[in-house]
Amino acid sequence: MMPIRGQLPMKELLPILPRPSRYLGSEWGVTIKDPANVTVRCGLAFPDMYEVGMSYLGQKILSETVNVHPQFWAERVFTPCEETAALLREHDTPLTTLESDTPLGELDAIAFSLTHELCYTNILYMLDLANIPFRAAERDTSHPLVIAGGGATFNAEPVAPFFDAMVIGDGEETLPAILSSIEQAKATGTSKDDLLKELATISGVYIPSFFEDQGPHTPLKPLLPGYETVEKAIVADLDKAHFPRGQVLAFDAIHDRLTMEIARGCTRGCRFCQAGMIYRPVRERSLETLGDILTRGLDETGYEETSMLSLSTGDFSALNTFFTSSFDQCASEQIAISLPSLRVGSLSSPIMERISSIRRTGATIAPEAGSQRLRDVINKGVDEEGLLEHVRMLFENGWQGVKLYFMIGLPTETDADLDAIVNLCLKVRDAAGRHIKRLQVTAAVSPFVPKPQTPFQWEPQISYDEIYRRIGYLRDQFRRHKRISMRFHEPEMTSLEGVFSRGDRRLAEVVEKAYAKGALFSSWKDHLRLEPYKEAMDEAGLSWDEFIGSRDPEGALPWDHLSCGLTKKYLLKERNRALDEKITEDCRYNACHNCGVCGVGEKKSTLKEQAKIKDIRPRMIFEERDQEGEQPPYSVEIPDLTIKAAHFRLWYEKNGPATYLSQLELQAVFERAFRRAGLPMSFSAGFHPMPRLSFGKALPVGVSSAAEWINVYLREDFEPVEVIKRLMPTMPLGLKPLKADRLSMGKKQPQAVEEVFELSLAHNQEAHLARWKDFMETDKYIVEKRTKKGMKNFDIRPLVKEITETETGLTLVLDWREAYMSPLVLSKHVMNDASPLEFQLTKVAQRFS
Repeated sequence: MMPIRGQLPMKELLPILPRPSRYLGSEWGVTIKDPANVTVRCGLAFPDMYEVGMSYLGQKILSETVNVHPQFWAERVFTPCEETAALLREHDTPLTTLESDTPLGELDAIAFSLTHELCYTNILYMLDLANIPFRAAERDTSHPLVIAGGGATFNAEPVAPFFDAMVIGDGEETLPAILSSIEQAKATGTSKDDLLKELATISGVYIPSFFEDQGPHTPLKPLLPGYETVEKAIVADLDKAHFPRGQVLAFDAIHDRLTMEIARGCTRGCRFCQAGMIYRPVRERSLETLGDILTRGLDETGYEETSMLSLSTGDFSALNTFFTSSFDQCASEQIAISLPSLRVGSLSSPIMERISSIRRTGATIAPEAGSQRLRDVINKGVDEEGLLEHVRMLFENGWQGVKLYFMIGLPTETDADLDAIVNLCLKVRDAAGRHIKRLQVTAAVSPFVPKPQTPFQWEPQISYDEIYRRIGYLRDQFRRHKRISMRFHEPEMTSLEGVFSRGDRRLAEVVEKAYAKGALFSSWKDHLRLEPYKEAMDEAGLSWDEFIGSRDPEGALPWDHLSCGLTKKYLLKERNRALDEKITEDCRYNACHNCGVCGVGEKKSTLKEQAKIKDIRPRMIFEERDQEGEQPPYSVEIPDLTIKAAHFRLWYEKNGPATYLSQLELQAVFERAFRRAGLPMSFSAGFHPMPRLSFGKALPVGVSSAAEWINVYLREDFEPVEVIKRLMPTMPLGLKPLKADRLSMGKKQPQAVEEVFELSLAHNQEAHLARWKDFMETDKYIVEKRTKKGMKNFDIRPLVKEITETETGLTLVLDWREAYMSPLVLSKHVMNDASPLEFQLTKVAQRFS
């Protein structure tokens, strides 16, 4: 792509960006390549903020999958906040990648992850900030190829006109194949249309422009012969797919841990669950592969928590075996084990006991419906007694509370089913003994959204007003009882999701108009506004109710040309069984239900092209779950992690990108660096043990330092030089260990009373120097300082002991004996609120009394 000239690089704006650590791209584990040796550059774009996107395992898998190819480079880009976007526009700076600060317009491809439908306006927002036309028809070979992948692509017709290509299904094999085609096209000067035709031959690649919209309730017209249906891409054997061991360690993430995908797919058959339908068949990773991921992953990341992730972790056939082999390794270093997505009755008491002995993370259960009748309708496979037994085990192993997930608005639901939600919560509450002192049972209630490719894809969604009525009905009931509470998903969010989940290409105009009206971050409660969408819908002449209404089982659906492998016959059969309140058993441990995905025995997979070269079937470690039957007791022996064998003060530099890390972010950086270095930290005792680390005065974000320190207790003694030797290769860019001093074993240690800073002035040097000289000649300099009791007058003059002029600015000696103020804030007060782009502070020394 042609380079964009005359624009200020995004990283030069870091001093003025809010939460600048979102844009550093210098985390531990990041992949940096020489652009001169790369043939294809791809931006992995997540249409939400950094802390959300860095929690998404899919992007980490794709990054690993692409970057193992020496000639390809996958970099990351996330959605900036609106304040950052305003600063980018003010300085004529385009949105860039984290790793190399490259404008998105200079990349060869941008691959968006569409994990839900409420991110659609954020896609346009990112393209807008990158100066890239929204619609694929408006882009040519001078622009990057804009791609989408993720669960929402199984019906992404509302945003189809914005994408050149979409990946339906697993991306590990498909994305590198796309990049190879781009590489070839660049080398031969292939036209964009010919490139798209080449991409259409790759399994799982959907080219929206090769299907013509013929109007509502009418099938899309295929324009390319032989390209009438797009099969989802499937990785038949997960052991042969790339999975990241040394993952990028986020400076901030909602879910910040070593996430291991132990299996993909679920055949529990919950009729509301899109993921359980589109990701079939079940494929489990082998114990050998998972053991390698765990061992190398913890060694290379230093994470203090790991998660065993799948759509239904408790159904993993070798969970007991894998958990047993993992437990001692994790317990020896105070590493918590999280088992999300647990079905009732899928976790043995011994496993629960061992989890609680390390660290209890939140306990969540998803009955989904309060009554057994409605659980049968949705094929949840949970009975009340099993649920209560599961809860009793949680309470017996020390959990003080439990969260129960429910949906409202499910097909055939009545108010009696709502009453059953409250009654079930009461039974869960009463299952706890009197020894549970802080008992709390929380019902998390979400309105049901019918999803494509599921048995309920034809059902109506309850109206916005009816959602509010049912929520109000439940709230009134919950208020009457103690120790049970209710939280609910925003009805506005659910209504909007319902529109786009089963929408068609007419909604692309709505997305554009809503974005122009300011609709952004619609999955964030404090940002969501329905007005821009409703106004856009009216302007487009469309009806909100049409999109959330029922569908004709005999009619065309906007996603009929996209195959997840399930036949319509199977989905209709499951819909009928739902209305008859009949359960369908899990086919991985029972009879095959002929859904269409697998090619087993005489059955032929509907994924015809891939079935010719792949063995598409369930891949289980054991034929039966290894938690079935009586379980042998575990011995819960936790090593003493509170031992204090040595106490060190580690001195280090903090410069470059690390300048923009906060003290809280540094805490996690150092803890994980110590783990990677094999320096065993001492932990506090109690319910939530923490490593014994302590810092000096917090260095403000944006201030660098050549003289910072952190104190640490270790469980083993080392020579100070060995501590530095081990830490040196484990630190992210900008953090450099300098020396380690031995300390006494006491908690109280010397603190600096004076600190010396170099103030470098990049602009308005003469004026700023004059202000400093005037400041030093005054007896008092009163400013307002925020305290816990509000704003108060504060004299900052005594804090500055002396100044010395240098070639680039000043040397400041600041005195903290009587009071303290952020040196950055102090400097801005003296220099008349100078912009951080005008100066830089660096701490060069600390002086002790």
